Amino acid sequence: MAKKKRDEVNAEPQILNHGNGGSHETKKKKKNKTREKEQTKVLVDDADITTPTVSIALPGSIIDNTQSFELATRLAGQIARAATIFRIDEVVVFDNKSESANDSHVTAEDTGDENESGTAFLIRILKYLETPQYLRKTLFPKHNSLRFVGLLPPLDAPHHLRKHEWAPYREGVTLPQPAPSSATTLVDVGLSKNVVIDEALEPGKRVTVAMGTDRQLDDEPHQIVSSSKPTEEAGMYWGYKVRYAPNISSVINNCPYKGGYDYLIGTSEHGHVVKSSELELPSFRHLLIAFGGVAGLEECIEEDKNLKGKDPREVFSTYLNICPHQGSRTIRTEEAVFISLQYFQEPIDRVLKSSNYMVKD
Repeated sequence: MAKKKRDEVNAEPQILNHGNGGSHETKKKKKNKTREKEQTKVLVDDADITTPTVSIALPGSIIDNTQSFELATRLAGQIARAATIFRIDEVVVFDNKSESANDSHVTAEDTGDENESGTAFLIRILKYLETPQYLRKTLFPKHNSLRFVGLLPPLDAPHHLRKHEWAPYREGVTLPQPAPSSATTLVDVGLSKNVVIDEALEPGKRVTVAMGTDRQLDDEPHQIVSSSKPTEEAGMYWGYKVRYAPNISSVINNCPYKGGYDYLIGTSEHGHVVKSSELELPSFRHLLIAFGGVAGLEECIEEDKNLKGKDPREVFSTYLNICPHQGSRTIRTEEAVFISLQYFQEPIDRVLKSSNYMVKD
């Protein structure tokens, strides 16, 4: 996909050798605030999450070997569905570059249709699907890579609210229309009437708005909150973040959470075989589950100059084979993600319950 249109690619579908084979930015219009300070504030907000998180990491190369844009879109949609069903907090899409690189070009905001890499394509689709439907037209300009997203089943996550539904929080986008005062901003939250927030923000920014319990839409200003607030306060799953990493070491070292990932799980056909019911995970704050590409995580580590020569068991806290008795010689990446997240669901739930963190519906 990096050098030719996806419809012209005649490669075999992406498979693995084994079943596991392989923020919202806001900028205040205050004269004493610089852009750098505002970006730092956003990072701190995302880092100060108080509830345990689960992240997954997978290579963008799984897109490069698909045979068409439509198949690539469906694959990305299955990854998004798996992340949502199993309440994943962060999806990291990584390349196999030997050195760290500036990742600013790998964003959903890029508008170039030609020669988009599989990694950029996957990131774009994942971000698009995670965004509530009523915000997509504003936040995502038309792009060739999005032409088949209408074929995908919706994620139907809790923050994808309908116009008639009321919830304590809603996702919104700031509008350019004049607000009641210079210290406020109009926000589209997908209701029949726009709401006012008590901050002056640039238009086109996605924000999480505290709606309260009163279903009446009055002119009283609402507050914007951290995107982690619905989970921390109400136990609601509020979607996943998407992050790019140039290599596997950047996946680990550039963790956005305070203190970094404290438990790392690698999945491979060369890993240990443990039944899900017998797997004991330690108490964690931020858990990462990594998947490799066609040649597994071993190749990802070998290609990374920062990790070259290291055994995967030195890189990860535990290295597991989660599907040792597969009937097929190969399992596709999107299948591997579903199999693995189902495998880890019970062990993760045991840790969360022992930590007195109860998930609410």
